This record gives sequence, C-alpha cells and structure tokens, in this order.
Amino acid sequence: MIDVLQVNPIDDGKIRCQWCLGDGIYMAYHDEEWGVPVHDDRDLFERLMLEGFQAGLSWRTILGKRENFFRAFDGWVPETIATYGPEKIADLMADAGIVRNRLKVEGAVKNARAFLLSVDEFGSFDQFIWQFTGGDVLAKPLPTSMGEIPSSTPESDTMSKALKKRGFTFVGTTICYAFMQSAGMVNDHIADCWRS
Repeated sequence: MIDVLQVNPIDDGKIRCQWCLGDGIYMAYHDEEWGVPVHDDRDLFERLMLEGFQAGLSWRTILGKRENFFRAFDGWVPETIATYGPEKIADLMADAGIVRNRLKVEGAVKNARAFLLSVDEFGSFDQFIWQFTGGDVLAKPLPTSMGEIPSSTPESDTMSKALKKRGFTFVGTTICYAFMQSAGMVNDHIADCWRS
C-alpha cells in the first residue's frame, strides 16, 4: 500500500517547503496563498479567525473545513458576525462542518466587534495590522530549513498585546505569527522553494 503522505500529488518538478508535501490541499494553500501579502480587510479578518480556530488542532483540519466556516460565518463579514446572538451561536455549535468549540465561536463574535472598533480607530484593519511590520513584508533572511522558522517573534508579541488590549481573543503570539505568515507579513518559504 502506498503511503499517501509520501506522494507529491503535483508532479511539476517545483521545490516546495517540506510542510506542504504529500497533500493537495496543503500544496494549493502553499502555492497560492501562504506568504502572499494580503491587504483586504475581510480577508485579513478571515485569516485571523481561522488561525484562532486552529489553536490546538492541525492546520490541515482548518483548511479542510474552510468552505464550511465561510458558509457558517456568513462569508466572514465582520459587520454581520458582530450582530450574532445566542440563537446564531447555538446554530454554529450544532454545525458539524466547523470546529464546534464554544469559546472559539463566541470569540469570533467578540473579535468581529473588536475588529470593527479597530477599523473605526485606524480607518482600516489593514492600516492597523500592517503597522507591526512597518507596512511591508518583514525583512529577514529566508530560512534554509523548517527548523529555522520561529513560532513567534518580537513583532508577533507586540501584535498579540495590541490585539488583546483592543478586546480580541485567541490572539496569542504564536497565533499572531502564524497569521503573519498566512497574510504575507513575513516570508518563511525556505530559500530554495519556488515561492521564496
């Protein structure tokens, strides 16, 4: 029997970061999204929420449920999510297509409200969140191996503190760093990866 985790589902000869090999969903995410700078507020909100839902789980689990999350959370529109009450939260808790963790579901509602306050304060979430890397992709040497990629940085520490101060939850420094990678605020593709 062939171990599917050892097989590259895309045989195109490109060198990729080791974490995405052997899984078509991971590879598509790696090739099309991970590390690509994002400046759209709704997209930034979705990525931050998904990183929070991932806490304690594999990223593969979240990617596999991503479409269900999008449907269940009304397209990740913060203005809509901020209005969720007990009935909608009960519906979400009954939805097997998402991660049904009450603290995370209620946290998404709390985060939508904090997100809107941040937009009011800064003009956009993009303006607020990109300040932690000086408005550009964080300049640093590309890693040569997965072992060189940190789980947090001083920038993610600062971002985490600022988000918590504004009422966000599930935004610890490790979650913030994963968000920074996802949103392209930092480039952690290994040096010989075709996306670096």
